[in-house]
Amino acid sequence: MRFADKLFLVMTALLTVMFAVFGTWMLSSDFSQLLNKEIEQGNNDSRTFLFLFEMGYQSTEEYGEDYAISRTLNSIAGSVERDGRHMFVIREDGTRFYGGEYLENMGFMEEVEGLIANLEASDDADGSIRNMGIRQIEGSYYMFAITKSGVSDNDVYLGMCRELTDTYSARGNLLSRYRIALLCLLSAGGVSIYFLSRYITRPIRSLGRLASRIADGDYTLRSQNKSGDEIGALARDFNRMADRLVEEMQVKILEAKQKEDFTAAFAHELKTPLTSIIGYADMLNSLELSEEERHDAYFYIYSQGKRLESLSHKLLELVSMDKNPLTFRPIPTRELEQNLRITMRPIWKQRGVRGKVELEKAVIQGDSELLLSLLYNLMDNAVKALDKGEQSFMLMKGTCLKGFYEIKVVDNGRGIPAEEISRITEAFYMVDKSRSRKEGGAGIGMALCQKIIQLHNGTMVVDSRLGEGTVIKVTFPRRYTA
Repeated sequence: MRFADKLFLVMTALLTVMFAVFGTWMLSSDFSQLLNKEIEQGNNDSRTFLFLFEMGYQSTEEYGEDYAISRTLNSIAGSVERDGRHMFVIREDGTRFYGGEYLENMGFMEEVEGLIANLEASDDADGSIRNMGIRQIEGSYYMFAITKSGVSDNDVYLGMCRELTDTYSARGNLLSRYRIALLCLLSAGGVSIYFLSRYITRPIRSLGRLASRIADGDYTLRSQNKSGDEIGALARDFNRMADRLVEEMQVKILEAKQKEDFTAAFAHELKTPLTSIIGYADMLNSLELSEEERHDAYFYIYSQGKRLESLSHKLLELVSMDKNPLTFRPIPTRELEQNLRITMRPIWKQRGVRGKVELEKAVIQGDSELLLSLLYNLMDNAVKALDKGEQSFMLMKGTCLKGFYEIKVVDNGRGIPAEEISRITEAFYMVDKSRSRKEGGAGIGMALCQKIIQLHNGTMVVDSRLGEGTVIKVTFPRRYTA
């Protein structure tokens, strides 16, 4: 069942219960007030009847009991029996002194006798206890009031009867009209609730259709709901979720492509030296070669074997680097500077370029071997990007910043195309593949650098312009100074 239909049914049921309970309570309250007025009027009439009877009886008592009762009843009948009221008088022995014919014709004797019995059961010393009751007889309603008078030698029961059928009929008519009004109200309210529920749930249905289209592959769709209510908040959260999913998908696609490129590059890197090794080994085995040719064959086999060995070591280092626990210690930058100068000086001389290392005096936390490997790789890449000549130079400069230590590697070499800067830390990725292989590179150096920087909680920023040079900034947290 759809949410709009559930909302419609729940609201309609709630509206029905609320109006039914409220209407029933209101009608019952009004009827109770009306009935209480009728009962109070009946009490007043009964008291008036008793008062008039006793006053009239006492004024004629000297002429005898029967005469006094008859004379009194005849004198007050016009005042008491009006507006549908009927009086009756019954003696203690059951003799019906007045109104007996009316009681017999209406079939009220059984009700009257029951009320008299109740009155006798609750009688006390004051001699003027009244009893009242409402009875439904053959579809009509009557109110009986019984009073006992003790002014004569024998007790006399004074009774009054008044029909209340019109009062109860009015209640029935009100209930019937209320049921019709409630039915009309529920019909109109139900239609209103139906369209209102459809209107309220329209943004939810829109989100559902949007989610279905996104699931079918249209990842550019977004909800346009800008309202400030909960549904608007849901739409904004939905859009953020869709954006995040798209980002994750792009990351996964990029990772898959990187893995594919890694596999292809790794296979190619293995194929090239293996082809040379197999070819030269086959020549040594099947051909008669001169001493110089055998020497060249041995050299190629040896050099390509060393290349495979270097490649395997770098791959192993890349894979296992973050699995081995590292022990960081304070490392003076002067120690790094001296080591790098000793290592790089012959390389600068061999390449015919100018180089310089200047690390401001400080102490940083890290693994010395990994940091030396990082800095050496950065400088080696910078040297490989330079052409021979006095105009080619590279500089490594270290600077103390507030809470950080920045190492900058600058060269005026060939530079890196802007669209390839983001990929230089991928394993086996090379900007100039032919030149990198010629110089013995396999495209793993920058991947190792990125891994070392991450292990040291550092950051790396690369800025390069094609044909002008490259600037690489590496920043580490600095806790100690010297």
